[in-house]
Amino acid sequence: MKPLFYQIDPHSGLPVYRQLMDQTKHYIASGTLTRGDQLPSIRELATRLAVNPATVVKAYSELQNAGVIEMKQGKGAFVSMGITKKQIPGRKVQMGRIARQLVVESQQLGMELAEVQDLVEEEWIALGQQKNTSKQMTESSVRN
Repeated sequence: MKPLFYQIDPHSGLPVYRQLMDQTKHYIASGTLTRGDQLPSIRELATRLAVNPATVVKAYSELQNAGVIEMKQGKGAFVSMGITKKQIPGRKVQMGRIARQLVVESQQLGMELAEVQDLVEEEWIALGQQKNTSKQMTESSVRN
């Protein structure tokens, strides 16, 4: 199973199940998740994010109803189709909210724009390296 970094923002105004749905769609649109990939189990994701399992069930059910994932009894949830980045609803609005929060908090801490840009770039690179490392580990284990 591929490492996924779900994050819940209780202050976003979006219900938690919608945040899970949107992040799952982002992973599919970016190619991190592809057809046939397994998603975390309901229990695992609920525990990791400290949310009610019913919240994960609702997110997965909505994704299944949209044809994005399929649930296999006793086996879990799997990606059933690809989607493009443009098919992610409100992605620019969602990222705008996050960017605004980052800017406000950075200014409250007295940070300069260049410092914030450096931090964002470092995180971007770190996540990219984690993605590449897990991809290399997967490819290595397939070869062995």
